[in-house]
Amino acid sequence: MNKHFALIAIVALPLWSLSQNIGVGADVMYNPQTESFGVGTRVCFFPYNRLSIAPELSYYPPASFNKVNELNVGLAAEYKFIYKERFNIYAIAHGAYNHWINYAESPMKGAKPTNLNLECGLGISTNKRLRPFLEYRYNIRFMETHLRLGVLYIFNSNQGGAGSGGHDRRCDAYNN
Repeated sequence: MNKHFALIAIVALPLWSLSQNIGVGADVMYNPQTESFGVGTRVCFFPYNRLSIAPELSYYPPASFNKVNELNVGLAAEYKFIYKERFNIYAIAHGAYNHWINYAESPMKGAKPTNLNLECGLGISTNKRLRPFLEYRYNIRFMETHLRLGVLYIFNSNQGGAGSGGHDRRCDAYNN
């Protein structure tokens, strides 16, 4: 049963995204407190609306330069409080399940392999089909920050080319 559902999802998501307001993205991360680098991926639903939802996956791999090896799976809400023609600035709230793989090596008292994290932060991005973004996030539970630099690709955008300064020209149903 699960194999059939996975196959349907693999086929249906790209087809659905062609007619819907959705984007996919990837980013690199840096956590200054743990001095660790990671990578992330996300799917952004309703990227043209003031409020968008983004399931996210991030991973800090084991490496000689990383002190932390962990996997995070979560859901973010982004609220664009400054929405301009060429860019937007947004607030982020993110909840995640954290699997801290090398927790036993941590000097932190009471370190556990699984945690629930809550983050808040700010981001800035362009309003084009290919959207570079920069985010600052603060993890409330572990009192640490991380920066994310990435790009989001929006499917089925009716905007002009990368060089056009035109505003969103989608169906009125999707406009604010």
